[in-house]
Amino acid sequence: GAGSSGDWYDAIALPSLRLALVAGDVVGHGMPASTTMGRLRAAIQTLADLELEPDELLTRLADLVQRLAAEAPSGDRDNVGATCLYTVYDPVTRHCAMASAGHPPPVLVRPDGTAEAVRISPGPPLALSGMPYETTVIDVEPGSVLALYTDGLVQRGDRDIGQGLPRLTEALATHCRPDRALDETGRALLADLADQAPRDDAALLLARTRAVPAADTAHWEIPADPAAVSKAREWIARQLTLWGLDDLLFTTELIVSELVTNAIRYGRPPMDLRLIRHHVLVCEVTDSSSTQPRLRRARTTDEGGRGLFLVSRLGGRWGCRHGQNGKTIWSEQIIQDSP
Repeated sequence: GAGSSGDWYDAIALPSLRLALVAGDVVGHGMPASTTMGRLRAAIQTLADLELEPDELLTRLADLVQRLAAEAPSGDRDNVGATCLYTVYDPVTRHCAMASAGHPPPVLVRPDGTAEAVRISPGPPLALSGMPYETTVIDVEPGSVLALYTDGLVQRGDRDIGQGLPRLTEALATHCRPDRALDETGRALLADLADQAPRDDAALLLARTRAVPAADTAHWEIPADPAAVSKAREWIARQLTLWGLDDLLFTTELIVSELVTNAIRYGRPPMDLRLIRHHVLVCEVTDSSSTQPRLRRARTTDEGGRGLFLVSRLGGRWGCRHGQNGKTIWSEQIIQDSP
């Protein structure tokens, strides 16, 4: 148990081809730290599935840590705490949103080989309260490398983070090359940065960004008119035929019909429809209302209430995420024989 630790990292696939990257460090060592780490990792997996903004996710995670501290024996409450960095990369917009709870900033290595620590505004560690977290959004070029890590990698021996972070940034610029696999890069970095007798455990997560080509996305503004449903079906037919996805035409028309109908009936303008083609076909309908859609069981005599049930049965999965200016309902369908 003395060798177990509380450092962790994670990569969580989100809807619409987005990816969440996580790095965290729990206070202390041994089994208590590992146990807390496991609980926090499970909580982040659950919160990420709700598609929360990074600052809101850390706020809810901080509430959990404070409850864990309150439930701990009085002599152990000061040992319940953690830092965490949560980022979400969107390969369609090529934006990366991130928030930090007392965690060191990520390092971005651009395709030209230059590297720098991302400027973020870190909030307090998860055991503290009273201060809000802030989301930072940056543009990321395709082929860039994002490096998330824990402080054990930059605070070793007689180095503090002020000395260790520049050294890590320089090492990333040296070792990260487009033709080099990331696992090989990671091993070279650890060999370069690690002390012979490390005082703390360390975690390193490297992710190379990709982008969805503009030709694989399509966007259509939805008029606030019931006639827009039939026009949306016509637009879908043209777009899927252009992409060679005629086998998904019938189901996609049904899914889009239901989502657009609900947006016109229950949502607020502006509204739009977006398609994304990758290994799955993503259909998204966005409107300015914050109303949460519900999947319910319609009775035999009900004339409505089956729309989302049809969406859930026809698509591989579906869901809803809320933004600052409304909500997006999405559905995914697997593209057969997709490379």
